[in-house]
Amino acid sequence: MRKSLSSWLQMKFKLKVSYMEMLVLCQGLPAGTSIILSSTVSPGFVTQLKGRLEAECREIKLVDAPVSGGVKRAADGTLTVIVSGTDEALHCTGRVLSALSEKLYLIKGGCGAASSVKMVNQLLAGVHIASAAEAMAFGARLNLRTRRVFEIIQHARGYSWMFGNRVPHMLDNDYTPLSAVDIFVKDLGIVSRESSNLRIPLHVSSVAHQLFVSGSASGWGRYDDSAVVKVYETLSGVKVEGRPPMLNKEDVLRSLPVEWPEVPMDDLVSSASHDSKKVLVVLDDDPTGTQTVHDIEVLTEWPVEALTEQFLKLPTCFFILTNSRSMIANKAALLVKDICRNLEAAAKTVPGISYTVVLRGDSTLRGHFPEEADAVVSVLGDMDAWIICPFFLQGGRYTIDDIHYVADSERLIPAGETEFAKDAAFGYTSSNLKQWVEEKTKGGILENQVSTISISLLRKEGPDAVCQLLCSLEKGSVCIVNAASERDMNVFAAGMIQAELQGKRFLCRTAASFVSARIGIKPKPPIRPNDLGLKRNLAGGLIVVGSYVPKTTKQVDKLRSQCAQSLRVIEVSVEMISLKSTEERDQEISRIVELGNAYIQSGRDTLVVTSRQLITGKTPEESLEINYKVSSALVEIVRRIDSRPRYILAKGGITSSDLATKALEARRAKVMGQALAGVPLWQLGPESRHPGVPYIVFPGNVGDNSALAEVVQNWACPSRSSTKELLLNAEKSGYAVGAFNVYNLEGIEAVIAAAEAEESPAILQVHPSSLKQGGVPLVACCIAAAERANVPITVHYDHGADKHDLLGALEMGFDSVMVDGSHLTLEENILYTKNISSLAHAEGMLVEAELGRLSGTEDGLTVEEYEARFTDIAQAEQFIDETGIDALAVCIGNVHGKYPPSGPNLRLDLLKELRALTMKKGVSLVLHGASGLPHELVKECIDLGVRKFNVNTEVRNSYLQSLKKPEKDLVQVMASAKEAMKAVVAEKMRLFGSAGKA
Repeated sequence: MRKSLSSWLQMKFKLKVSYMEMLVLCQGLPAGTSIILSSTVSPGFVTQLKGRLEAECREIKLVDAPVSGGVKRAADGTLTVIVSGTDEALHCTGRVLSALSEKLYLIKGGCGAASSVKMVNQLLAGVHIASAAEAMAFGARLNLRTRRVFEIIQHARGYSWMFGNRVPHMLDNDYTPLSAVDIFVKDLGIVSRESSNLRIPLHVSSVAHQLFVSGSASGWGRYDDSAVVKVYETLSGVKVEGRPPMLNKEDVLRSLPVEWPEVPMDDLVSSASHDSKKVLVVLDDDPTGTQTVHDIEVLTEWPVEALTEQFLKLPTCFFILTNSRSMIANKAALLVKDICRNLEAAAKTVPGISYTVVLRGDSTLRGHFPEEADAVVSVLGDMDAWIICPFFLQGGRYTIDDIHYVADSERLIPAGETEFAKDAAFGYTSSNLKQWVEEKTKGGILENQVSTISISLLRKEGPDAVCQLLCSLEKGSVCIVNAASERDMNVFAAGMIQAELQGKRFLCRTAASFVSARIGIKPKPPIRPNDLGLKRNLAGGLIVVGSYVPKTTKQVDKLRSQCAQSLRVIEVSVEMISLKSTEERDQEISRIVELGNAYIQSGRDTLVVTSRQLITGKTPEESLEINYKVSSALVEIVRRIDSRPRYILAKGGITSSDLATKALEARRAKVMGQALAGVPLWQLGPESRHPGVPYIVFPGNVGDNSALAEVVQNWACPSRSSTKELLLNAEKSGYAVGAFNVYNLEGIEAVIAAAEAEESPAILQVHPSSLKQGGVPLVACCIAAAERANVPITVHYDHGADKHDLLGALEMGFDSVMVDGSHLTLEENILYTKNISSLAHAEGMLVEAELGRLSGTEDGLTVEEYEARFTDIAQAEQFIDETGIDALAVCIGNVHGKYPPSGPNLRLDLLKELRALTMKKGVSLVLHGASGLPHELVKECIDLGVRKFNVNTEVRNSYLQSLKKPEKDLVQVMASAKEAMKAVVAEKMRLFGSAGKA
């Protein structure tokens, strides 16, 4: 005890000292100094220390300030600080103590009073930990599932904070020291000594103290104090540990029989075609059931007229989104009855139609079973069998030997023991599905009354055996389907279809894999924005997370870390929207809407995520009410966000359902496929608030920790195109891209506006002379405009004839540069171009160079006609080989500026030869001097392989002509100039064939 120092001394001297050394150190402090003692010591020790300090250390004042809360609350800044001392000492240390924590308690009675309170606290803490250990050991001895006992006690009268905090350590067999056993040997020892001094018997705490002493003596002293349970485990021979047995996934799957050798998909489709009017109707309790299908419709409402319309299409399958998991059981059952009555009425209006109902449930084993199944039967009549089939590969769900497992990368864990299975409304304990049926039906269907289809039957005997077994079941039976692969599902589905063709009727409660197997859907790769033909959209995406399963929280953490630079995060306070006043709730919602609109408009992907601390009620009904308030708040937030996002991603079943139906007002949708395995991608109907915006339905428990980040990165706004990409696309489709010289904001905006109007790619081109005038701001303006454009735009540095200027341009953010050594000898041009080319390529930039010499004037630079020369074929080959350029600007009679009155005289024969050479070398052909070329000649040049035209004179002249028109204001002058240039640029884009190619 005396080896402990006050927090002040530890901070001041950075070392631990003995009791006597502390007195010596204090003697060197100024008179009137106050010391804060935060260690847990006896009240008598504090009183004695106070007296010694005052007597030997020139009126040093002591503040008794023990703390409580442990490592976790220390990290959160929520420690409880208990303080006592003289008024003068407290006045001196008040600010320091207030800074330590908001939970500050002042105790009257002078030094020692605070330690007395702390001693009482430690008595209770130690007794509660010991009692928790004793209770869990007793439960284990009674052969109870200790984890389930813990869950029940959490909502019962026997609960305490220490019980809730320490028992999970016992269940997980995790004794990482947060507060060691030896601490309670010490603290309860203080209690024991004080009780002797005060002559008060403390029987319970004395027994608890001896329990901790036994734990320390057994070698557990430095382990977490919850390790005191080891004393009971040693005495009783039981294990309190509640962690479920975990199997090696690879070993288990390898031990199973070899899969059925034939792919039954063709048989399946063939069998289904005999009953083309048999429709699979999937009642989905949240939108995630579409995880394995594509090109299937989803209805979010079910009037008879809508169902009749759907049946008339003779689909193989359609979904009805019920979202019943968000309801209490009796409301869910009423909803299912209503849907089934409408299905019956609609089916009667379509001659020959029949259907099979599938109850698709989140994780299958959660949800309202058997209430929903009973509801179906009450309307549609008795079934030959209820089929329970929870296999779902993408969600890591396997059923083997009637045990349903949840898989991670390496292990198989019984589902009934996993954390997410213990939902306040839908919890269950049995991983054995036969026992699960008995548990969920409350004994209405006994374990021994449940039939099973084994993996051995599926893999060794095939679809015929499945059909035979299903046909042999007693009417009203329940049958469990084991499965560990998609092939197993296909085999079962083929056998079930055969049984249906023989007149059998089944009611299925399944996961998503059954649906795709039953209708013969073949998987297709994940969908990306390009697959939907979506063009560049600069708005941010909207990601809404309401799910609380542990996997979602880990995925959100990964998303925030991997996309920290591009992602904007808005956290929704669950406490504010579910437990506070209506006014506070509205304020929180308004705050989020305002930020969401701003972020999305600025092009930032925006994550709206509920605070991760799960708040539950004392009953399942209270928990559902909290869930409803959270979900309704998210609905209101999304409904009030006016900005049209690039895409919407909803994480969690209830969240995605409510957003689709209530916030986005979708009445139907088409499942396009998956954004990732097990993650559906919908196309919302035209009546929705954001028609055409992709809607990604991301289940709470699908994918690894990086899955959410992967989808968000795949759907991020595509980066700006490169000049090389623009020219390659032009080569593939046989058109040319216009490179337009710009000098100011009006010119930049004119090119962008024309490109967006014509849906054309374009190049903003900066000449050295304009760069000298506009400098870095001009280039920055070009780059910003290119990034904001919704068509591919790149920025090019033109005619870099000066090495110093070119080296500067390489650092300014250009996408490509032209190295102009055409005024040099061939050898000098090669050396000059090669040096710059190597530097530019290191920055990922395209390099254009010129061989030959154009006559004419551009931006004040004039080349006389007698200095001009054509591009030489032999030199061109050498030049390309030695410089490694990407694009070659050629001279075939083209000129800068105006052509003579006689018109251009281009050497198309030379262009044809140059085309053959550049095709062989993988180099793009560029033609400067496109202003003034006749349309027919331009098209001939494109046919002969020109992929980039430089345009300057005509655009510049249109600008100068616009200035001659009288305008009242400078803004009008700018607008007029922009429109004049835009018209010329747009006309060139149509001429070059790039219009519509963005």
